[in-house]
Amino acid sequence: MRQKDTNLHKIDWVTTGLYFALVFIGWLNIYAAVYDEQNATSIFDFSINSGKQLVWIGTAILLIIIIMVADYRLFHNLSLVLYAIFVLILFLTPFIGKEINGQRAWFEIGAFRLQPAEFTKFATALALAKVMESPSFDLSKLKDQMKAVGVIVLPIALILLQPDTGTAMVYSAFFIMLYREGMPQRYYVIGLALVGLTILTLAVENNLYLFGSIVVVILMLIAMSKKSWQNAISFVFLGCIMAVYALSLDYVVEKLPEHQQNRIMVLFDPDVDPLGVGWNVTQSKIAIGSGGLFGKGYLEGTQTKFDFVPEQHTDFIFCTLGEEFGWIGSFVMIALFVALLLRLVFLAERQKTRFSRVYGYCVVSLLLFHFTINIAMTIGLFPVVGIPLPFFSYGGSSLWSFTILLFIFIKLDSNRIQILGRSY
Repeated sequence: MRQKDTNLHKIDWVTTGLYFALVFIGWLNIYAAVYDEQNATSIFDFSINSGKQLVWIGTAILLIIIIMVADYRLFHNLSLVLYAIFVLILFLTPFIGKEINGQRAWFEIGAFRLQPAEFTKFATALALAKVMESPSFDLSKLKDQMKAVGVIVLPIALILLQPDTGTAMVYSAFFIMLYREGMPQRYYVIGLALVGLTILTLAVENNLYLFGSIVVVILMLIAMSKKSWQNAISFVFLGCIMAVYALSLDYVVEKLPEHQQNRIMVLFDPDVDPLGVGWNVTQSKIAIGSGGLFGKGYLEGTQTKFDFVPEQHTDFIFCTLGEEFGWIGSFVMIALFVALLLRLVFLAERQKTRFSRVYGYCVVSLLLFHFTINIAMTIGLFPVVGIPLPFFSYGGSSLWSFTILLFIFIKLDSNRIQILGRSY
């Protein structure tokens, strides 16, 4: 490959270094999460999760090499093809996938499992960048809004068929990118209002109090607006919509399986499912809190060693760090993530084409969503929905997908001058 096509000397080493730092710290914590003091084995033992994760890390490095030596134009030219392929795979997954915990979301290849929905994230990001790259594309126009939203909603619908609500929820992160690219603010105001109403509906058991709150809000809006019967009718109509939404939400939640209801309601009352989801969150908070300022020391976490927290090597990996390295260790990890996100925003803003900028902000949005929701889960601020912590949680699908997602952008950034000067 010609030097002018690879531009390996122009790789952003700050971002690359942050990636490897997070992967390395995550690997150490995966070992801590499965460490058995009575039957201690080496961190390199391939029969335990840390050894298996090392294999995934090695193959991730191979993927990085392939991405960095490939022609950067491939990611642009094949963006819609990749999206179509992964959408087709998502469509087939409920029929031929491996069923695990009531979900057909995985393909089993020998001793390894791969989750197609994880890899569809980077394909969706590339497709959005391709759809939105045209100078005539304008998110203030309804037809262009529908194009972008359609690219996002299609994989969400297919993932819900598996059903995998947590992973489907992740795709809403793309709306963060759309906000940066000019999606009208009114949609986000409506969205935040719905979130607030949802929380209020779930938190308030007595519908009388809920509907009373809606009436108070509507009366306040009428009082603060221009005095006209048209405005009054509009706000009354809005109140009716809010009431119908609240009743509909109650109905939907009641129809959910009991374990999914408990995942939601445990946010408001940990005693709803004390030995199930409530147990996970309670023990996670105990582990993090018991770490104090400096932690108990590496491999010395009692909550960790005695398996008080289920799924600690995957969804709850953050509580291992909090227990063994304390507030200081948690702060360092969070600081590394924040530094990575800020660096990616900087890289996205310096791109010379809309394709690269949109893709860059897709990367930022997905990492931010995963990072925020996973930590919020472990400290009881968000329902347990099975969202991994990027570069930390155990699993090949997660590590591979985030690695591909990130290094495609690093590749595009290293060729930003050439991208500006050439046609695709």
